[in-house]
Amino acid sequence: QVQLVESGGGLVPAGGSLRLSCAASGRTVSSYVMGWFRQAPGKEREFVAAISWSGAYYTDSVKGRFTISRDNAKGTVYLQMNSLKPEDTAVYYCAADPRPIVVFSKEFGSWGQGTQVTVSS
Repeated sequence: QVQLVESGGGLVPAGGSLRLSCAASGRTVSSYVMGWFRQAPGKEREFVAAISWSGAYYTDSVKGRFTISRDNAKGTVYLQMNSLKPEDTAVYYCAADPRPIVVFSKEFGSWGQGTQVTVSS
């Protein structure tokens, strides 16, 4: 069973930065595809970024602003968020799955509880 715990969310002004962290159990970070999703009030869950052995992938709205990375030794995946906009406000969720296909299907099998990111105008 994979356990994921997000941290690093908070309140930040527009144009600011945050780095989210996701601590994963066991060897999850090194052997699984890792992803970040977000859900704003009244909106459906949205794919943000993923990292696999083939590289990193981003939704168009965050390209050039967000960077996903991982530290296998620490068992942690990160989402560096720069030039934040009010529309980035959402609960951000970490996700993991051992299947490479999830990079395209977005059907991740394991999820964290989420961390709130609020960007003020």
